[in-house]
Amino acid sequence: MLSTRLLAFVTLGALAAANPLERRTATNVFPTPPTTSSLSKPITIAAGQTFTPPQAYTRYDRGSGACQGQTEGGDSDAVFLLEEGATLSRVVIGANQAEGVHCLGSCTLDHVYFEDVCEDAITIKQTSGTSRINYGGAKHATDKVVQHNGGGTVIINSFYVEDFGKLYRSCGNCKTQYTRHVEINDVWAVSGSVLAGINTNYGDTAKIRTTKADSVKIICDKYTGNNSGAEPVEIGSGPDSTNCLYSASDITP
Repeated sequence: MLSTRLLAFVTLGALAAANPLERRTATNVFPTPPTTSSLSKPITIAAGQTFTPPQAYTRYDRGSGACQGQTEGGDSDAVFLLEEGATLSRVVIGANQAEGVHCLGSCTLDHVYFEDVCEDAITIKQTSGTSRINYGGAKHATDKVVQHNGGGTVIINSFYVEDFGKLYRSCGNCKTQYTRHVEINDVWAVSGSVLAGINTNYGDTAKIRTTKADSVKIICDKYTGNNSGAEPVEIGSGPDSTNCLYSASDITP
């Protein structure tokens, strides 16, 4: 007869085997989609609702030829539109898309994986509040993974990113500008240009903790943003006590 301690160990082991992506740290192991759904229009997740596919980690895209490189897209080009308080859970966004997820209000992405980012993976349009990106990953983002056009805060937890331009960018030239904040916790970043880009003149902050950065050129890049549409001016990089809130001990190779 199994002891109580041994039975608990066996039970936990079985649960871990059944749910290999449930670990609470960033993982470079992407799920294998059981099926693919190519959409003719975005799926809208209503305010306060959660979308989880019938088969976990189903791949969603917009069909062959949808990606047009760095051509700027709109809401109609996205795969998912999330209204205020909506949650997207356990899906894979395939390569055939122009825009991945647009958050029209504060949102949560839980275990969402982007196999090959086209223009941007996640666009945050909330005017205030907090959006959370938890336990997912993104690969092959020529430019940005998270584009923060609205206001408020974005918290990125236990996320894996590989072969990317910027993990996070506070919009440098949007017509309406905000003070924006990002928190990056327990992220694993491999082969990228910039972890976070922020506009110091608008009071942006990037708080970075316990993050692994392997072959990432810049951890926190500082810009002077504008609302004229002009290219923002890069003014420096590195930690400080005002905008780029981290120390050398927060970043490991």
